[in-house]
Amino acid sequence: MNTLRVATLLAGAALAGISMFAAAHTEEYFDSVESPHGGQMRMSGPYHLELVAKNKEIVLYVMDHANSKLSAEGGSGKATIQTGKNKGRTSIKLEQAGDNMLKGTGDFSISPETVVTVFIELPGQEAYSARFTPLKPRAKLAMKAKGATPQAAGSSGHHHHH
Repeated sequence: MNTLRVATLLAGAALAGISMFAAAHTEEYFDSVESPHGGQMRMSGPYHLELVAKNKEIVLYVMDHANSKLSAEGGSGKATIQTGKNKGRTSIKLEQAGDNMLKGTGDFSISPETVVTVFIELPGQEAYSARFTPLKPRAKLAMKAKGATPQAAGSSGHHHHH
């Protein structure tokens, strides 16, 4: 093989790895896999964020891209909850409540139309945000109904190509 072909093959392989990494972090991907705490997951910067929303309570779990706990010590955040396009918004302060948890409570309820926008800042890090629809139907439920499985047995389905 000549040098140009080798360079082209290497560049193609690198681009394929980048696109596979990016695709592994889409909202559709996160909605199709089981989350560690039963909430909805999103990627925001260096974090995987999992939102567990109940009436009057928001819990946000902070993890790295391998879903390992990241310390939330000294961290803070805000959750803005909106249900429906013409409804008011409720802002909830999020404070550290455990190893990798930020938690907040307030007077709000969660419905399928609820959108929660979370802003988080950990010490020494930039602030990041993520948008959640906690009661949105999950893609994997539709796949199971059709008899398909999103991944092979024994595989987490979450592969990183760094």
